[in-house]
Amino acid sequence: MKGRSVSNPSPETVAPPASTSSAKAQLSLQVRRLFAFIVPVNLAIYIVVGAVPGVLLPLQVQGLDPENKAANLAIITGVGALAAMVVSPIAGLISDRTRSRFGRRTPWILGGALATGLMLFGMGFANGIVQLVVAWTIVQITLNLLISPLTALLPDRVPSAVRGLFSTLSGVGMMVGILGGQVLGASMASHIQAAYLILPGVMIAVVALFVIFCRDTPSKDRVNEPFSLRVFLKTFWVSPRRYPDFFWGFTARITLFTGYFVVTGYNLYILQDYIGLGTGAIAAVPLLGAINLGAVIVSMAFAGPLSDKLGRRKPIVIGASLLMGAAMLAPLLMPTLTGMMIFTAVCSLGFGAYMAVDAALMSQVLPSENTFAKDLGVLNIAATLPQTIGPFLAGAIVVVFGYTALFPVGVALAIVGALSIIPIRSVR
Repeated sequence: MKGRSVSNPSPETVAPPASTSSAKAQLSLQVRRLFAFIVPVNLAIYIVVGAVPGVLLPLQVQGLDPENKAANLAIITGVGALAAMVVSPIAGLISDRTRSRFGRRTPWILGGALATGLMLFGMGFANGIVQLVVAWTIVQITLNLLISPLTALLPDRVPSAVRGLFSTLSGVGMMVGILGGQVLGASMASHIQAAYLILPGVMIAVVALFVIFCRDTPSKDRVNEPFSLRVFLKTFWVSPRRYPDFFWGFTARITLFTGYFVVTGYNLYILQDYIGLGTGAIAAVPLLGAINLGAVIVSMAFAGPLSDKLGRRKPIVIGASLLMGAAMLAPLLMPTLTGMMIFTAVCSLGFGAYMAVDAALMSQVLPSENTFAKDLGVLNIAATLPQTIGPFLAGAIVVVFGYTALFPVGVALAIVGALSIIPIRSVR
């Protein structure tokens, strides 16, 4: 099979396809617990991800220097993006090689949540741009120590026949969390320090419950390849020649997500300055969040199980990418709140379908089961880096060309993302 390593295959990798219903009936207790907990744990984590860079951080930046808010936000998110890019695969490598009686993933999932929560609490008291740069960079590091091993649970412990369903549940938790975080962030705009305490506190509590009930297999007897500079440098590299499907999957994800976050990462400022809502923009955030949430849930609930049933992932991912690109034309042609509502509804339908199926597709192009978390850490760069470089790129575009230029850039990147899925051969 092209794009996949066939050494040391796992039973789930080589097992013949099964129907979703029959596979679910055979799930172990621990896998059923994963299905039960993946929504609340992702919800708790991504509420923080949605609230902080989506609302709380821009409001902090705006409060410190209103005249230079776009440039300052671009600097903060750009530095954080660099940290995320470096740490994500390293966190995966460390997780893959961890030997403990609690398993490979648990120590980092819990430790990353605790460190992120403590750093965010301190970030609420930042009173300067430099402090925000340092604090957000550390948050990006600790957050990736949590997310990289968490995403490895899909190829680690979920049978391939129900990965579409698991991806749907995971994606629902993530998207509801991001959108809910934006709504909660907007509702707590006058109490930023309280938000930086409450939201991370809830995250830590839910993650603690997750690791207690979804226990990992002990790994204290695991035998690892001796660590060396070569092993470390391989953390950041997966050969496109040996694993072309992985390369195309990475390319598709990073281009589409960058296009998406170029627009949505500046959502608050677009509403304020491009649409012209001014101080009324904060009141519009919950409205758009509700539209986004409804559309995402509808499309996720349909797309993930459908991909399991059909045994086909690529057509859904390609179609979802193109739909997202088309949606970005709405605010360009109609620079009003109505245009933003249309964009939000249509783009969210595409993004929900994409998120429900993309994770399952990517789990089938990983090079080796021995480096799941490391390779997913590389793929996580393609998912998390755009959340920070999107606003950074958007800030540069706005400064030079104005807000109107954001939408054609988003359309172009979405099209490239869709086209990049086509060469993948190991997944239908």
